[in-house]
Parts: sequence; structure tokens; C-alpha cells
Amino acid sequence: MEQPLRGIRILDLSRVLAGPFCTSLLGDLGAEVVKVESLPNGDHTRSWGPFAGEHSVYFLSTNRNKRSIAIDFRAPAGKRLLAELADACDVIVENFRPGIMAQLGLDPQELRKRRPELIITSISGFGPVGPYANEGAVDQVAQGMSGLMSVNGLSGGQPLRMGVPVADLFAGLFAALGTVAALARRGTDRPGSLVETSLLESGIAALAFQAQRYLSLGEVPGRNGNDHPIITPYGVFQASDRPINIAVATDEQWRIFSEVLGDRGLLDEPMFADWTARAANREALRERIEACLARCTAAEWVARLRAAGVPSGPIYTIEEMLTDPQVEALEVTRECTLPAEGSGDDATVAQRMRLLRGPLRFDGKLGPVAPPPLLGEHTTAVLRELGKTEAEIGWLFDQKIVAGR
Repeated sequence: MEQPLRGIRILDLSRVLAGPFCTSLLGDLGAEVVKVESLPNGDHTRSWGPFAGEHSVYFLSTNRNKRSIAIDFRAPAGKRLLAELADACDVIVENFRPGIMAQLGLDPQELRKRRPELIITSISGFGPVGPYANEGAVDQVAQGMSGLMSVNGLSGGQPLRMGVPVADLFAGLFAALGTVAALARRGTDRPGSLVETSLLESGIAALAFQAQRYLSLGEVPGRNGNDHPIITPYGVFQASDRPINIAVATDEQWRIFSEVLGDRGLLDEPMFADWTARAANREALRERIEACLARCTAAEWVARLRAAGVPSGPIYTIEEMLTDPQVEALEVTRECTLPAEGSGDDATVAQRMRLLRGPLRFDGKLGPVAPPPLLGEHTTAVLRELGKTEAEIGWLFDQKIVAGR
């Protein structure tokens, strides 16, 4: 498959999650991603558990389709090498604190003066302006400050963070989208761009209609647990053996749902006459629905409701999700061989492992998935591509300016 970003080189200076998630998506699209990692330990997540053999599963989750070069950022020769890499790429992606890029000799304004076609994608904690602009942030803090935690959790309970770092993930997704847009604009003979997003802005954007409720109506949304904040019945309901998701979004679906339940009397009850009445009598409606659902298993109800056109589905563990026939048909995982670390008697054994692929198809085809790299696995290859001689490469290794293979 001819991938849409083939021929685009990304210099990935990011670490942890938001930036690496962005560049993994760009790698899925065919971009050549060169991940530059600082010595001695590389990306922080390489040391975060849990581990599969020698490999951090956290690192594995966001670093597919990349090559790694390991450089001592503090050494003058290392900074010169970073500048050379910057001159050889189309896009730089970074999520340092403000000012760190300039300390590394990569001031964004200077880089773009020298190379107007360069695209720099910057992910920060709080955005480029404002009283917190120079502070760092992490996903937990961004989820709280964005308002996401205020609408997540049980009614009357504490605010809850999401089970995955959604502020980081949304920031990475928006950064990838901005990068692709900048590449498209550059392709019309315009210069490159400085693309900026932040964890805070991305979390706010994810509020969608919940934020608009306040902006338009002055309503401060609360926590509704597993129930839709407006539409009922739309949430989690208990069958005889386990809970299921049911989403009745229209009056026609409400009629069909009542018939499938075997309780057409629901249609005659004034307290359930329309969505406003149903929302006002949510708990009474739940009791009536679950009394009907108790007659059959979750799997039986899902089959009946889907056959009737009422959206419904099981609530899976990750293990169950991966064995669902629909998920298996989508081939959401790829089996890869993770290379062995070390050499000679100290070498580890290469591991076969399944990794999640990217979520996109082009012309009905899936892109390849290359396993996340070892620290500095491609150092020599990248240096050769920069035009370094074998003597120069040897000197860089000897002086511990670079490391790896």
C-alpha cells in the first residue's frame, strides 16, 4: 500500500505519551519517524512497568513504526548533531517545557527562519500563552483542570479520572491532525507552520456538548455515572447474568425497545411519554426495564435488540474484547518480533508479541506495524543517512555522544 505520508521525515523529540502517540499515528500513515532519545536512559517510559521480558508495555503502546537514535543532549557535539537532524527533516514534534528547545540549540523561531518550510509541532501542558504557559502538566492534572473529571463518575460521588490518559491521547491526536494539515498547506507552496496544542486545550475540546450546555444554557453538567446525561434509557442495565449497554435514542427506537422487552405498557405510561418525561423518571424506568431484562441473559438480549435495530452491546474486559468476532475480523493487533537487546553472551532473546495497530485504513488496506525500537537501535543507520563517515561515527560512539547500534 502506498501510504499517504511516505517520504515525510519526522524528527520525534517527544517523550512519555502525548508526543509519542502523535508520532505513532504519523508513522501509521507512512511517515519515517526518527525518535531521538536522550542518554543515558532514553524515553522515561522505557523504565515504567509493567514489563514483558525486557520491554515496558507502556513504551510499547505508543512507539510502533519508529526508529531510535540515542544522543547525549547535554554535550556540545550532541547539540550540533540535533541541529543536523533538524535540518534533515520535514517536521519536528516536541513536548518539552517552554524554553527547553532553545537550550538544546533548537529555538523554533530560529529554525523556521533558517528553513521556512519546516513544520514544528509543539505539545505543552497549558498552552503557549497565559499565566501557566511556562509550567509543565501531566494528564491527571489536565483531566481535572479541563473539566473532564467533573463529568466523569457516579452521581453524588467523587470526580473520577478516565481509565486511560485521555488528555494526553487527545493532545497527541490533535497534534497529528494539525501536523497533517500543515503538510497539506505546505504542499501548496506555502511555508511551513508552527502547530501548537496542549493537554488543557485538548481536554476542553473533548467536553463537546457538555461544555456547550453551559455556554448556551448556563447549566453546569454533573456526573451521571453510566447514564447518558440527557437521553433515557441510554446507559448500563442489568440482565440476568451481567450488565449490558442499551442506547435508545429516538422515539421509534423507544417503541421497538418496549416491544422487544415484552412490555408495551411502557408506551401508555404518561411518565415515560417522551424523552423529557423519561429523563425525569429515570430510576422508575430503570426498575421496570431491569425487571424485564432479568428474564434472559445479556447475550440473549443483545442478540434480540440488535436484530430489532436497537443499539446495544456487551461490556467487555480487554480479554473479552480481543476475542469478539467483530474485533477479530478487524485485525486490530499485529504480531511482531521485538529485537533482542545486547550482544554475545549478554544478549536477550527476541520476543514475539502482539501489538495494537493504528485505527485507519486506506482503500480498504491496513498499513504495516513495525515493533517499537530498542534504545539507539538505529543510531548508526541514521548517522550514515546524515552523511557521517565511519570514522566520524566511531568518534561519536567513542566519546559517548551517541549510543546504541
